[in-house]
Order: sequence, then structure tokens, then C-alpha cells
Amino acid sequence: MRYPRPLSIVLAGALALGVAGVPMVTSAQAAQPTATAVRTVTDGVTTFAVVDNPGGPTLSYIPGGGITLLTESTAAGTLTFKDFDADGQLDAFEDWRKPVNERAKALAAVLSIEQIAGLMLFSSHERNLAAGLTTAQRTYLSQDRLRNVLNASANDVTANVTWTNAAQAYAESLATAAEPYIPVNISSDPRSTAGSDTAYNAAGADISRWPSNIGLAATFSGDAMLKFAKITSQEYRAMGITTALGPQIDLATEPRWLRVDGTFGENVDLATTMATNYVNGSQNTYDANGTSVGWGADSITTMIKHWPGDGAGEGGREAHLNAGKYAVYPGNNFAEHTEPFLAAKDSLAVMSSYSIAIAGDGSPLTGNRVGSAYDKVKLDLLRNADYDGVICTDWGVTTGYTDPNSRFGMAWGMEDATVEQRHYAALRAGVDMYGGNNRTAPVLAAYAMWQADYAAGQNAISADERFRKSGERILRMIMAPGLFENPYLDLAASKAIVASPDKVAAGLKTQADSIVLLKNDDKTIKASPAAKYKQQTVYIPSSIGYGFTNVFGATPDLTGPSLDAAVAAQYFKKVLTDTPVLDANGKVVDYVMPDLRGVDVVLAGMRGPDNGDNFTGAGLTKDGTFYPLSLQWAPYTADGPHVRKVSIAGDILADGSQQNRSYFGQTSQIGNEYDLVALNRTLAAVEAIEKAQHKKIPVIVAVKAKTSFIPAEFESRVDALLVGYSVNGKVLIDAALGFAEPHGRLPMTSPKDMDAVEAQLEDVGEDMTPYVDSLGNTYDFGFGLDWKGRIG
Repeated sequence: MRYPRPLSIVLAGALALGVAGVPMVTSAQAAQPTATAVRTVTDGVTTFAVVDNPGGPTLSYIPGGGITLLTESTAAGTLTFKDFDADGQLDAFEDWRKPVNERAKALAAVLSIEQIAGLMLFSSHERNLAAGLTTAQRTYLSQDRLRNVLNASANDVTANVTWTNAAQAYAESLATAAEPYIPVNISSDPRSTAGSDTAYNAAGADISRWPSNIGLAATFSGDAMLKFAKITSQEYRAMGITTALGPQIDLATEPRWLRVDGTFGENVDLATTMATNYVNGSQNTYDANGTSVGWGADSITTMIKHWPGDGAGEGGREAHLNAGKYAVYPGNNFAEHTEPFLAAKDSLAVMSSYSIAIAGDGSPLTGNRVGSAYDKVKLDLLRNADYDGVICTDWGVTTGYTDPNSRFGMAWGMEDATVEQRHYAALRAGVDMYGGNNRTAPVLAAYAMWQADYAAGQNAISADERFRKSGERILRMIMAPGLFENPYLDLAASKAIVASPDKVAAGLKTQADSIVLLKNDDKTIKASPAAKYKQQTVYIPSSIGYGFTNVFGATPDLTGPSLDAAVAAQYFKKVLTDTPVLDANGKVVDYVMPDLRGVDVVLAGMRGPDNGDNFTGAGLTKDGTFYPLSLQWAPYTADGPHVRKVSIAGDILADGSQQNRSYFGQTSQIGNEYDLVALNRTLAAVEAIEKAQHKKIPVIVAVKAKTSFIPAEFESRVDALLVGYSVNGKVLIDAALGFAEPHGRLPMTSPKDMDAVEAQLEDVGEDMTPYVDSLGNTYDFGFGLDWKGRIG
């Protein structure tokens, strides 16, 4: 059954602070200029000219490059435009006064098919923009006409700005009468998360830092979500990023799923509000009073992902690899997973999910045993809901994991097809763009296949019409933020915007507000001045988190103090940690604890149980044996009454039978089991000292979580327990010491035990028996404490 939501009224009030009703403006405002001013700007590599249209959009271009200017005299003054196709005429697609929809349609009508094929590409990850514009990048911009680039490089403002300007200048130089100008649209996965253990997060310090999405959900504040979106969109624009590959709004109904930290949790109402506020905060620009002025200089396009939701992976396994390619719906709850997407469909782009959807009886949910990018039923659900934005595949879906020389690939259900056939199948399903693809050849092959089937009466419209419709949608995505008018960046201005003191402070405050206090026995944590600890000694246990091997190689072990000892040293007279024990190869294999008799307080950090990541194949061994993902640190053997002995989903084998992916009787593989070993050893030592010396040594545990965990392994023996979702070390320690009051609440239920996890259904949220702690508190969705007691 689904547990009641006692905070629904509180949620409604808190989330009403958002701006879910802000209209999305899709047309430029008519200018009222009085004069035209021109200035020159350089970043040290690229020099460009800027035209400040009074009352209209700023234009930027390379003097003597591929673009000339057009002017129009009006009673109010002279208006300036760019001549994209060098015909000397002001075409509809060049007129920034016209609505974006009209401009995009007009431009799509005159582009070459090769240009549209290039628009349909979204590049593979570019990880080193500091190297400048490379030959390979020039090749895909020129020969393949690619115009959408994924920036996976570090948060270095100078490197991002200089690369962006160089790429835009090169794209501008390629404009001709036959192939009109199209600027480069640069995208990014999330790059603002404070924690270092979050997937798809760029390195570098030059940006404001915030909790992960699940941490933002823990604030239960639509206002916090809106502020995050406004600030990060400004920073993205200042680094040349005009499309966010997010937010990730999969409903996290399966708590073991490896991507929960990127979501807004298991509650559909909370996830929906956070999704709409993210989209509105990103795709609008706001004046000094906080009022939306529609699309503008601070706006970025969002690409909500992963339609129709990928959070129901069987047993929590994740669909990047073969281990987790199936999402299952034993609770018949597919429709609820689509709700956040349909509410946020103002987003100009949507990314499809990887997984194959399987009903509770083991049959394909849509009748198609293929991944979402190939599933016309899934994509038609979106189009039939009046969505006419871009549908982009997730990265790698046109590559099969069994293809020659392929380390991985996500062409689920299409493994036996050729690369060209996969492109065509996705096109027929309704896809507009191919994520991770740099070459137009297979896209043009799909065009030819479409046209051949059109001639044979199997397609209702021609390949030309089909391509131009996708081109129109993609051009809207590029035009709306103003890229055609002003693609270049002023380096000095960008440096002033990114990681400005106000943005950094806002991120830190939201990190603090996202901390969830679960237990606070006898007010162990209360408002305290820093001076309280100046003469005290703190002990921080050390731990070992063993790395996994993924498709890219071995990941390193994580060793050392479980919380930031350098931060603790700012507050305490003495910080005690453990002495490492090394094996013959210099690898840390254990720790020796110091004498704790003089310790005043213990701060113990734990990472949530680590099952691996998207590319480790978590849940499947190399020999083909499935094993359980777990939410506890100690080894878990899946032999309870609710463990499936026959999986819902599985491959169809050569004899027509279905593969059994059950993990019954198998044992979990947790990389950081030592976290629990270290805590238990610490508790034993502390309890012995307390008994011998008749003194109290408070033990405060801070869990660095990505999803739910099972507190039963240690909760009753600790004095305080708090949770941070990808916050930095100082924020976590400040909360533990009483310097900042926690305001967060659980965005995911903490289960009673693994049997409760096995009993819940992958596609249904809030259906898990929650943990009840030693003080009688129930750790269900929405629970959290502040210094006074239960919030709400």
C-alpha cells in the first residue's frame, strides 16, 4: 500500500512560492532604438564586434568574417540585423522582431539537408576545452555541419569563454549563401553540485556550488529551486552554455536505483514542482525586481530527462549497461512517471530514456521490446500531449554493446540492426536529435531509407518534410536564447558573473538548508558558538571505500578520515584520526584507532552504501550472475520472502524462453562496508570509555547520501544522525556542530530493512515500510528535525 503523505498541506504552501505559472515568452520584443553603437571586444584569442541595438538585442560578430550587417531605418532610429545568407535582404529568419517560431520555420525551409542532418547531431563529450579548438572539432563543425556540442570540460571561465568564442567564430566563417549561418549551441550536464561523488559533475572551483537534485528536493522549497535555476543559468550563459541537459526528473520510485541523486525523489508532487520551477527559472530572464521578462540574456534552454522516466529499473539496476536495461512496472504505475514531464513541457527539449519498459506480467509494456528512443508508442505519448519541442536521444543509443570495438552501447532491443538502421528506426519513432553522435553519414543514410519507404507508400510524408520539421524544432532551441544575435562572450563580464560572492553565498545557504537531521537525542546538536569547541578534542574515524572496475578502467579506493579533518581543525584544539595499515604494495587495508580517552566528541562520516556507478554493471558479475543491490553496509544475502525467484524482465533466448535475472540467494557487493566496520569499532571503544570513566562522549554520524539507506545497523547506538546530499565538508560539519540549523526533510523514505526494500514495487513511490528509530520517530518521506523538533 502507499503510505499517507501528512505533509501535503505543508508542501502545497511551501511549493506555492515557485513560479510554475510564469508564461514562457517565445518572441523578441520590438525594439525602440534611437541610435546604433559599435564596439570591439577581445578575449585574447578572438576579437569580435558588438552592436548595441538600443531597445533591441545586442548583436555580436567577427568583423570581416562570414556575416555582414543589415540596417533598417525607422522613425525611432536605425535597427541592425545580421545577414545570415549573404543575400543583402532582410529575410524573416534574420528579423529578430519576429516570433522565434516563425523565424525557425523560415530558416529550416532554406537549409540544405546536410545542414539539417548536422543539426540533428549532439556531440560526444568534449572534456578539454583548455586545449582550444581542435582539428577534430573543426572537422565536425565544417564537414558534418554539427552545431550542438556537449561541454564536459572543467569549470574554468577563461578556457570556456575562449573556446566558445573560437568555435562561434569558426561557425560564422562557414556561412555561405547556399548554407546560411547557424551558431554553435553548447550544452552541459549538471556542473554545480558541491559533492565530489556525484555523476556528471564538472571539476573546477569557478562556479557556485549547490546540493545535488535530491538535496534540492530535501529543502522542500520551490523557492530554493527557482533561485538555483536563475543563478546557474546566469553562470552557464557566462561560460557559453546555452542548453542544460537537465533537469533529470525521473520519478525515483526504486530506492536502489543508481541515479536517484540526480532526481527530485519519489513523490510526484514534489518532483513536479521542482521540475517546473527549474524549467521556468532557466528559460526566463528576470529583471531587478525578480519579474520574468521572458527569454533573454540569462536564459538557457532546458532538456528535461529521461522521458518517460527511467526510475523503475528492476532491482535498482541502471540502464547504461546490459545489467539494467529493463524498467519494470509491477504496480501498473507507468502514468505517474510521466506527470513531471507533462507538467514541465514548456521545456524546449526532452531527452529519452535508455530502458525497455516491461509490464508486471513480463510482457513489453508498449508492445515494443526496445529502448525508449526506438519506441514510437512512448514518443507518441509525448507528441499527443501537444509537445512540439525537440526529442533527443540519450547518449550512445545508436551503438550496441556487442558492436565491434565497442566498450558499451545502449541500443537496447536493436542490437542486431546496423548503425544506419538504428538511426532510421529512431527517426521513425519520432526522434529529432542523436545524443553522442558526431557524424552525419548515418543520419543521411536514414534520410535515404525514409525516402525509399515514402516512395513505397510506407511513410506518410517525405524525408525532406520530416527532416525540416526536426530542423525547425532544433532551430527554436538555438534561437530562443538569442544565440543567432549574440553568440560571443566578454571574458571580463563572464568572470564577474561566474562564482560571484552573492551566487556562492546562495549556494552555500541552500546546501545548509538541505541537511536533514534525523536523530538528535537529548538535543546533542543545538545552536552553538564556535568558541564551544576551542578547547575540545574531536575524533574522526577513517574509512576505506574500495573502488570498482567500470568500462573505462579501475576507479581508485577512497581512504582517509571520514569527514574533513582540515575543517574540523578550524574549530577544535585537537583532531584525532586513525593510523593507516598498508599491505606490501602500499595499499591501505585497515586502520589503527588512537586512544580515545581524552576525546570530547566523535564526528563519524559515512557514505551511503556504494553499489557502484552507471558504468560498473552493478548487479551483474562478469560470469553472468545477478546479485542484489543493497541499501545496507553489511553484506546482504537476498533469500527473504519477498525476493523474486523469477525476474519480471529478461532477454528472450534462442529457444524462445525468457532469461531469469533473479538474484535470489546471492550477496550484495558494497564498496564501503568498512564505513560500518569503522563506526562499530568506534562505538565499542566509546561505550567502554563511558562505562569506565562515567562520562558521556557524544557520537554524531553524518551520512553523505545519494539515496535511501537503512539506519538500523547503527542508529540506536549513536546520539545524533544527519544526512547531506552532495554538500561540501564544511557545510556538513557546521550542521553537526550546531553552527547552522538543518531545515531539510527526507525526499526518500528510509526503509526498515532490506525485506522492506524487496517488498516494495519498483514503479511505485512511498510504498515501503519505513524505519522507526529508537526514539519512536518514523523515517518516512518528508520527515526531518530542526533544533526544536520535528519540522511541520
